[in-house]
Amino acid sequence: MSGLLLRLAGPLQSWGERSAFTPVRETAPFPTRSALVGMFAAAEGIARGDTAGLTKYEQVRLTVRIDRPGTLLEDYHTVGGGFPKERTAATSGGSNKDAAVITRRQYLTDAVFVVAVTAPDDLTAQLAAALRRPCWAPYLGRRSCPPDEPFLLRRYVDDPESELLTGVPLTVPEPRDAAGQTVAVQFLRERARPQSSPGAAADVIEINDMPVSFAPHGRAHSGRRLYRTVEPVSRALAGPQKSLLTRLIDYAYAEEQA
Repeated sequence: MSGLLLRLAGPLQSWGERSAFTPVRETAPFPTRSALVGMFAAAEGIARGDTAGLTKYEQVRLTVRIDRPGTLLEDYHTVGGGFPKERTAATSGGSNKDAAVITRRQYLTDAVFVVAVTAPDDLTAQLAAALRRPCWAPYLGRRSCPPDEPFLLRRYVDDPESELLTGVPLTVPEPRDAAGQTVAVQFLRERARPQSSPGAAADVIEINDMPVSFAPHGRAHSGRRLYRTVEPVSRALAGPQKSLLTRLIDYAYAEEQA
């Protein structure tokens, strides 16, 4: 097993969880498995209706480090207002609504997540190649939310989960107090940590975001369990925000120079 590291950052992110085709399009407070698997499949050119093509991603384990949770933003949308009936939004019965369709779409602003993607070596290589030269461009939950660079931090890491604790720069300023060598950071894991590990005590979250099918008229998901922990991360990974981009680029390109 090996893996890669992704940094999900940008002005806006939106990780739909349970609100498809409803007036309020909510966002989960973290990247969902459905969205990340969809990102991988899109990068590899797997069509939405290719349900069999998704089975290989069952081998993938995802760990999310929440550097910055962001701020919830709700955007008010209208579609079709002020037009004749025949030009308003269509209904499922084949007619037209004869009125504007109103939705409220939620986003996370200025959020930053770092994701450790652990998989068998051959699948890690496939994903790394696809994400570096994607068939369809990655986005942060919605097409209107492109990721910042650097996006693919490392393409091959022996233990990407440990790298979240010891290697990847934090998008948080270094604490002003001189005491302590660590910073408390929130993690979301798909398997519980050993009880002897720092920060092992976890809140258990049930979420319905395991993709079964992305078919446009047959989307389906199943449930999974997440373990939310607060863990100590090396203080050395934090630092002045004005040098953050330099630190991230240095970290990402260190792999190229090794």
